[in-house]
Amino acid sequence: MRAAVIDLGTNTFHLIIADLSGQEKKILYKTTVPVLLGQGRINENMIIPEAFERGINTLKNFKSIIDAHHTTLIKATATSAVRSAVNGQDFVDSAREIGIHIEIITGEEEAAYIFNGVRATGIIQQTSLVMDIGGGSTEFILCNKDGQIWKKSYNIGAARLMQAYFHSDPMSQGERQSIIDLLDNTLQELKTICASHRPEMLIGSAGAFESFAAMLNDGEEVTDIPAMPLDIKRYKALASRLIVSTHEERTHMKGLISLRVDMIVIAAILTNYILEEIKLNTLSLSTYDLKMGVLYSL
Repeated sequence: MRAAVIDLGTNTFHLIIADLSGQEKKILYKTTVPVLLGQGRINENMIIPEAFERGINTLKNFKSIIDAHHTTLIKATATSAVRSAVNGQDFVDSAREIGIHIEIITGEEEAAYIFNGVRATGIIQQTSLVMDIGGGSTEFILCNKDGQIWKKSYNIGAARLMQAYFHSDPMSQGERQSIIDLLDNTLQELKTICASHRPEMLIGSAGAFESFAAMLNDGEEVTDIPAMPLDIKRYKALASRLIVSTHEERTHMKGLISLRVDMIVIAAILTNYILEEIKLNTLSLSTYDLKMGVLYSL
């Protein structure tokens, strides 16, 4: 069977086409498009017209690619931006007209798919905390080699926090403190469950963590590697540099794609907070995330 998976994220749309006939899932085609569906008014729960149009045009292009590959199954999932938008159903209806049936998944379902993707890498050998920083939401999955222990999705994605708090260049100490105060108020349950189970490693799921890895690797993108360790001391030095940098300085940093030039600051603050509050000293990257989790569920 040949299947296509479309992950409609808040910042990016992903397409994977794979042959599922044999034991291994053979990837035939994959692409990522920076649609920025959450641009402008994500905290007002609105997909603005320009973003709506970009999203539908991207899906039209995806449908042409899918048809050219003679795909028998399309699985399309939408996450935070569509889930929370008052015109999210309008977007789903417009996509149906071009032959793509979108399933709006809950935060819990999103976390479960992310776990499936990360588990497929084989990296989960000890009690670990998986973290996926999206544009609209951030998911946490506490797990071990036997499976999930606890999972939750929070509306603290990088695009949401950036639109709400990131208005200075570089980010001011006050803005940073406002984000930390929000995390203090939002993540009490996460901290309590982690205090009980004591995870040993933070596993960052794709996205911003791939950018961290590329920047730590002199700008070289991580390709065809399901998972890899990240040097935590070097990561912390990089994060400190990112948080105090200007937009212009970040545009010249090797390995940082234009989509994440500003959101990487939010991602660094979020990651630092988790490392410090949960007292984690080991950091790894999983390049498998929600879209791979969906693929492995087929």
